Amino acid sequence: MRRIWKWLVLGLVVVIGLGVAGWYFFLKTDPEPRAAIKLTPVVTDSTVAGDPSSGSELDGTWTVQPGNSNNFVGYRVTEKLFANISETEATGRTDNVTASMKIDGTTVSDVTVTADLRDLKSDNDFRDGRIKSEGLESDDFPEAKFVLTKPITLSAVPAAGETIKSEATGDFTLHGVTKTVTIPLEGRWDGKQVQVVGTLPVVFGDYGITAPTAPAVASVDDHAEMELQLFFSKT
Repeated sequence: MRRIWKWLVLGLVVVIGLGVAGWYFFLKTDPEPRAAIKLTPVVTDSTVAGDPSSGSELDGTWTVQPGNSNNFVGYRVTEKLFANISETEATGRTDNVTASMKIDGTTVSDVTVTADLRDLKSDNDFRDGRIKSEGLESDDFPEAKFVLTKPITLSAVPAAGETIKSEATGDFTLHGVTKTVTIPLEGRWDGKQVQVVGTLPVVFGDYGITAPTAPAVASVDDHAEMELQLFFSKT
């Protein structure tokens, strides 16, 4: 009997050891900081910020082009080791983002943000490869898109360097499914660029997503957060 218990304990130690090793090699991660307003220097040169004689320096069309590492759309999700022994937060981001918006006084309209999810990168190549065929299935559903359906009305024209809060209501498409959502946003104009950050909770089932798995090691929460950080330039 003692021999049996000895082997059972040894087996348990081995299983736990393999689980911890699996966590270290497959799940251990250093998540990126949450999307937040960056206090960029305020530009006061009117030749850079715009022509005050034409009205508000903010009025006009603003865009985001792909390939700028300051811009991203990404995810934040919790991964759990088997039996909930441990969990870790994982983030993945892409700077392959295109966006545009129009500003007229205190009204923001015609907002569109499109991200190519095939370029999502985390600190784990295994994870990045897995979500191309599981979970987000970005090989089959490469695009995430938000289209504003209700103009945003600000209480006043923001001053350069001022951070404001607002909400954007629109159609969000993920995994081929479109839902109406409202995203809490923060924005800041530094006299040159308009910075926008926001976070949207996403329940996988609402978009027909099945949480991805890692072999015999981890489960993933059935929900995540979509994060964005964008620096718009005037065109």
